[in-house]
Amino acid sequence: MNFHSFKAAIQSVPVFSGSDAARLGERQTMYNQLNNWRRKGLIIQLKRGLYILGEANRKMRPSGLFLSSQLYAPSYVSLEYALGLHGLIPEMVMTITAVTTKNPSGFKTPLGAFEYQHIKREAFRGFKAVKDPAGLTYFLAEPEKAIVDFIYLNLPRFKRGYSDVFGQSYRFQNLEILNLKKLMFYTGLFNNAKLNDVAKEFCRFAKEARKS
Repeated sequence: MNFHSFKAAIQSVPVFSGSDAARLGERQTMYNQLNNWRRKGLIIQLKRGLYILGEANRKMRPSGLFLSSQLYAPSYVSLEYALGLHGLIPEMVMTITAVTTKNPSGFKTPLGAFEYQHIKREAFRGFKAVKDPAGLTYFLAEPEKAIVDFIYLNLPRFKRGYSDVFGQSYRFQNLEILNLKKLMFYTGLFNNAKLNDVAKEFCRFAKEARKS
């Protein structure tokens, strides 16, 4: 199969696997072709066995947020990247951060960097399906869950004087959008005493910030 025929067959999907390509022709031949096309820049390898057409050949334009969900599943975007999307911190980070029930992992690709942190299965909730500009679905933490995930995965950084950390180190903002009861509900999913203490202090900080 030449690349023109392959592109016509695969353009309707945003990303594809080696197995997807192998179904279009003789298996070993297609794997050899993938390596050849990758070297020529006609396709991009996101990780072993997962590809996307090169920019000039793409019909669909998947976002990094969508790619995050494809690179490592199950996962949803959370932590610093989600906090930035929700406007809860003043700056966006470059790496797309997510949580998963699998082992922590990370990928550096030509289309961006992606990091995944582990949380237990019981706490793997508090996210919703969202569509990116291309109409492709990914999963994004609710604002409250992004904060709880962030605190939980950074617990060693929280000593005494949590409020100073919230306001000065992390510069949380726009806290009026938060449902604090929901935040404490998500906190309870982790069954962690220190997380519970820090989350309560965060709620006090949020209430004070709303008054100012």
